[in-house]
Amino acid sequence: MKHIFRKIASLLMAFVVLCSTMSFTIDMHYCGNTLMDSSVFQKAKTCGMEMPSAPSKDCAITKSNCCTDKQLSVDGQDDLQQSVSKISLEQQVFLVSFMTSYLNLFTETTKEDNFYRAYAPPLVSKQIYKLDETYLI
Repeated sequence: MKHIFRKIASLLMAFVVLCSTMSFTIDMHYCGNTLMDSSVFQKAKTCGMEMPSAPSKDCAITKSNCCTDKQLSVDGQDDLQQSVSKISLEQQVFLVSFMTSYLNLFTETTKEDNFYRAYAPPLVSKQIYKLDETYLI
């Protein structure tokens, strides 16, 4: 039980470290105020409603584009090394006592009744079950 708990806890901590250090970008494509597509690892697909660019600047008729692209960037944590010297002696004593008491909660205790080990079994002089048998003939 204790080994299984330690394996699960170590996998969970490794997953937390992986998620906290990973950075990613979410790419979103809006058409008006409506979200049309979002993507995590690649560029979001467009809806096909983009306005073509004008061939020249002299063109007097221009319409505003209703589509917008937004990117949300989530940066991971870069500094993972914590200094132990920042922890005071009282905090270190508390951490050690807490961990030992917490780990002792998960120890398996088996209670064995050893009261019979001090006494030897009685010696068998006669087979009592044969003396008490009756045979009907």
